[in-house]
Amino acid sequence: MTEQVTAPSLERYQRLIELSRDLASQLDLNTLLFRIVAAAADLCDAQEASILLYDALKGELHFEAATNMGNPLLRGLVVPVEGSVAGWIVTNRKPVIISDAQKDSRLFGSVGKAIKLSTDSLLGVPLINKDKVVGVLEAINKRSGEFDKQDQELLAALGGQAAVAIENSRLFLQSDLIAELVHELRTPMGSLNTAVHLLSRPGITPEQSAKIIGMISDETNRLSELTTSFLDLSRLESGRVQFKTEAVDVHKLLESCGLALAGRALERSISVKVEAAETLPAFQGDGDKIKQVILNLLSNAIKYNRPNGLALMRAEEVGGGEIRISVSDTGPGLNEEALSHMFERFYRAPGAEKIASGTGLGLAICKRIVDVHRGRIEVTSEVGKGTTFAVYLPIKK
Repeated sequence: MTEQVTAPSLERYQRLIELSRDLASQLDLNTLLFRIVAAAADLCDAQEASILLYDALKGELHFEAATNMGNPLLRGLVVPVEGSVAGWIVTNRKPVIISDAQKDSRLFGSVGKAIKLSTDSLLGVPLINKDKVVGVLEAINKRSGEFDKQDQELLAALGGQAAVAIENSRLFLQSDLIAELVHELRTPMGSLNTAVHLLSRPGITPEQSAKIIGMISDETNRLSELTTSFLDLSRLESGRVQFKTEAVDVHKLLESCGLALAGRALERSISVKVEAAETLPAFQGDGDKIKQVILNLLSNAIKYNRPNGLALMRAEEVGGGEIRISVSDTGPGLNEEALSHMFERFYRAPGAEKIASGTGLGLAICKRIVDVHRGRIEVTSEVGKGTTFAVYLPIKK
């Protein structure tokens, strides 16, 4: 006898079809992950849902998205394959239903503590695409009753669509980034090819040879910086970077950045100043990552400044519970056209290459780090007077 599909079940399957279409059209990985967990919670009538992605090269699971992810810095948290429900699902490639999670020895409690959620019941399915395990999709705490086989079938069907969508998003991101990288590699590779040709010519003088070797060194360093920055950005955009949360002292942070680049500023006769009250409230975030942002902005303020210019770091508490950290220079400034492209990958303002070398990825990396902190980064400039980059971060007292 054929089992009759009840009305509520039919509605859930219709909802699954609609969700599948939505996921297939979404190429932004961040948006995609949060739509998947929202759909999982909706379909399974769960209190929450989460996604963990699997890194086969490192043999690690990374916590990437959850419906109640109040702290975005949790993204990238490493979950062990041994000693976790998600790890069991990846290893066995099978779904699992757990009615009393607190009594299950496989439960990894660190994520639950971090997102302040007690896991009572759990349904998890593997995300598999073309026999490759992409990750794990979990529905947590059934609102009414217990997770059943129909919930498992629905989540597995969603998981199948999600695995394909995640892989498509990754491929799109990688192909987009690689295409841009290849384009950027052409210039230094062309310069190196020309240099090798010139060095092989007979009759070249020692002075000419030294000049060409210097150029080869510069281009080699540029290639090294470019590939390092590219990998940093690629990891950030794919969610493979783990962020930590700590109380960050803003005044100490800026003082530390100033000391780190004091030698470079002295070489270029640039004065570096800090204006920040020691009584400023700390903000919750990853101090090392935010330091990376400020160092990048300060480095630019030193490089693209006028002789005997000023690089000023200032921090203040502003309305809306935010800390504003700004880095200003007294350089040539930027026009409106350049300002509109400053945070694009590989973009460099016209004429910047004549002043100093760069990869065009630093500001894109800065923006990504600030975005993860749920902050924002802005730029203002006046031609002939200088440029100011301002980072706004929530204090979260």
